[in-house]
Amino acid sequence: MIRPSLTALAVLLAMSAPAAAQPPADADILRETHDRVAITELMWNYVRAIDSLNEEAYPTVFTPDGSFGEAKGPAALRKMVADLKHSQAERRAKGETIPAMHHIMSNAHIEFIDRDHARYHYYWMTVFAGSPYTQPPRLAAAGRGVDEVVRLNGKWLIRSRNVAPTD
Repeated sequence: MIRPSLTALAVLLAMSAPAAAQPPADADILRETHDRVAITELMWNYVRAIDSLNEEAYPTVFTPDGSFGEAKGPAALRKMVADLKHSQAERRAKGETIPAMHHIMSNAHIEFIDRDHARYHYYWMTVFAGSPYTQPPRLAAAGRGVDEVVRLNGKWLIRSRNVAPTD
C-alpha cells in the first residue's frame, strides 16, 4: 500500500512543478526579428528627421502623446525642430558657418517589455561636421539614452526619449 501512495505523491509533485521553459516558437522568433528591424528603422528615421531639421517628419516618429524633454505632442515636437532651424538660419544670416549636424546612436540594445512595448538603450553623440581636409568634426555632446517605444496600430513609434537616464 505504500507504493501506490508514493506513486500518487510523485504524480502530484510532477503536476505542481513549474513547466520547463519552452524554446520560442518560430513564429515568435520571426515576429521579434521583424520588430527589431522596424525599431531600428524607426530610430534611423528619427535621426534623419532631426539632422535634416525636418519639422514635418520629426513628430511622425512619435506617438500622439510622444515626448522629448519638455516637448510633448506633435505641435511641441514640430516647434522644437522649427525653433532649431530658425536659430541656425539667424546665425547663418549673421555670417556664422553652421556645419551639418549628425546624431550618432551606437551600441544599441532593444529590450522587449512585451509584444507591444520596448526600451531602446544606446549611447549617443551629437557631432558637427568639419570641412574635409581642413577642419575636424566637432563633438558637441555625448551621453546615454533609454527611449520607450511602442507598437501603435501596427507601427513602432517613440513614446518618450530620455537622453539622460539616471540609472
